[in-house]
Amino acid sequence: MKTIIILFSSLAFILSANSASAPDPVLDFAGKIIRAGDKYYVLPTVGKVDFGGLVLKVGNNSCSDGIARSSADDNGLSLSFTPVNNKKGVIRVSTDVNIKFPDFTGCKESNVWKLTYEKFMKQYAVVLGGVEGNPGQETLYNWFKIAKTSDGYKFVFCPSVCSSCKVKCSDIGLVTDEDGVPRLALNDDPYTFNFYGVTG
Repeated sequence: MKTIIILFSSLAFILSANSASAPDPVLDFAGKIIRAGDKYYVLPTVGKVDFGGLVLKVGNNSCSDGIARSSADDNGLSLSFTPVNNKKGVIRVSTDVNIKFPDFTGCKESNVWKLTYEKFMKQYAVVLGGVEGNPGQETLYNWFKIAKTSDGYKFVFCPSVCSSCKVKCSDIGLVTDEDGVPRLALNDDPYTFNFYGVTG
């Protein structure tokens, strides 16, 4: 009987330890869990609501030069997320995810986000053309994290998909490019936002 009790206690300890180690789920503005494959709008946190959601900046020589903040009072394009473990349906804080514009198919590039060096901005910025899945060194710049802030969330580039890779972690904020457009790029001043589920 003692053996059974000890085994049961050990199993309970393991289960509780595993559940305690799981990061918190990311929540939308209504308090609902963000789930893989569902669609969400990303809108600025209270105090920054004078601008809209995220859109594509259309360039002269290509379909898109990157991810920008809308200058209009609108929701922008919806986003969806794919976790590094595609068997997990819940998106969790500070874990690797792919981000994409699921309804956008207007460019030859994929609709998955990636980080790339923009010579005109002289820094790394978020653009389309990433690869979904296949975590590792080859796809290092396609992975982002969602971190909690005091009033919402922020995007962070700090991938954990390659244990041998040296990565300099950074927040993602808004940087004005050569055309005066505020774009998502590595920045010490993060762009903070909340998620809103797409209905209908």
